[in-house]
Amino acid sequence: MSECLFCQIVDGTIPADIVARNERAIAFRDIDPKAPTHVLVIPTEHHRDLTSLAAADSSQVADFLALAVEVAELEKLGSGYRVVFNTGVDAGQSVFHVHAHVMGGRRLTWPPG
Repeated sequence: MSECLFCQIVDGTIPADIVARNERAIAFRDIDPKAPTHVLVIPTEHHRDLTSLAAADSSQVADFLALAVEVAELEKLGSGYRVVFNTGVDAGQSVFHVHAHVMGGRRLTWPPG
């Protein structure tokens, strides 16, 4: 989807600080971090939210979450980290390409920020 911000990051149109990637997902640093480590993980294929991704391809969900775990390992978040999905407007989703926030680096509170 050419108008999707995250699709443009996937295709290289918009630059991002890439942390890791696999065949089906990419991870990059959040531009407005809410924790010392705040990385977004997205599937390379466009899906509006977690619900639509899970309905389309459960194996892609596994690859997507495996990359989130890899990010936590690469970022040395062994003492704890949070993986957050905002699904829908009422949950605070603002970019409608499914993404996970991997956050850590200090003791986290809720809500983040």
